[in-house]
Amino acid sequence: MAVNDGLSRLVARAQPRHRTTTEFVEATLREAILTGVIAPGTPLRQEELAETFGVSRMPVREALRQLEARALAEFHPHRGAVVAEISAADGADIGAIRMALEPMALRLSLPALTAADLDQAEELIAEMDGEADPGRMGELNRRFHMTLYARAGRPRLLALTEQHLLAADRYLRFQFAALGYRPRSQDEHRALLAACRAGDADAGCRLVTEHVGQAAEQLTAFLEGREAG
Repeated sequence: MAVNDGLSRLVARAQPRHRTTTEFVEATLREAILTGVIAPGTPLRQEELAETFGVSRMPVREALRQLEARALAEFHPHRGAVVAEISAADGADIGAIRMALEPMALRLSLPALTAADLDQAEELIAEMDGEADPGRMGELNRRFHMTLYARAGRPRLLALTEQHLLAADRYLRFQFAALGYRPRSQDEHRALLAACRAGDADAGCRLVTEHVGQAAEQLTAFLEGREAG
């Protein structure tokens, strides 16, 4: 990967904010990938990254593994790590997995949600209303959903759910920027929260399925058209 000025600026800005070297490298590369500073398909060569970050190869290697777990990087034989491509097929796959996991997590969590949990979810919606940065929107969206699922009592299910919400981040960014999806998404968040406040698990599960599924359909159709063109 050829070092570019955008990544160098991110490195200089991010370094003081992180506790560990691996966290610093992973968070900075994640931001670079999500913002397009490093383009899809770009090789992520450990030696070059270690030099750019001024660190050893070990934290770079661990950071790349974390990015792979978040579906932001892929490892290929003889090529090493590359930035994952954004594709219609991958977006549809992530959407299908989310539609399977999230209603189950919500149904298990909803009876144990507290008033404080629901208030926190409402505060996150309000934060999203005022947030201009699509990257920050992705983080807030993930926190909103995970707040509603957090009482499920199934650690493995929650870990898988959060993993695929993380994988969806870059698609969500793209959707906000290219398709103007944000107002509709916020309306759906409010309807979902209202169902949770009412203790209506059937309505909540239906709404979260529709929320994820309709977004995936819209994005997949757009990306398929772009790929065909």
